[in-house]
Amino acid sequence: MIKIYGIKNCDTMIKAFQWLDGHNIKYVFHDYKKSGVDETVLEKAITENGWETIINKHGTTWRALDNDVKIYMNAESAIQIAINNPSIIKRPIIIHENKFLIGFNVQKYQHLLNK
Repeated sequence: MIKIYGIKNCDTMIKAFQWLDGHNIKYVFHDYKKSGVDETVLEKAITENGWETIINKHGTTWRALDNDVKIYMNAESAIQIAINNPSIIKRPIIIHENKFLIGFNVQKYQHLLNK
């Protein structure tokens, strides 16, 4: 079963939901706003993909961080910041057969999900 992590009303999440639904792919959704961040999943995502891939540097949450926090960011600090500020996590994060897919990219979805 595919598990998708993110924030329900995010535009990128909506695109991902539409694509998955359009291909009749069943999934379980974990909403950061309702259920919080799954720290184990976040740690694994950062370990396998690097914090630079998981942390969204284009959003308002990143821009609001103190410059020193941004300059000295590392995997450990990224985890704590993401737990306290789920909006900073790039969305969606999909886990399928123990593989991570970060963000919405049709070609990557087709490849990973064999569609």
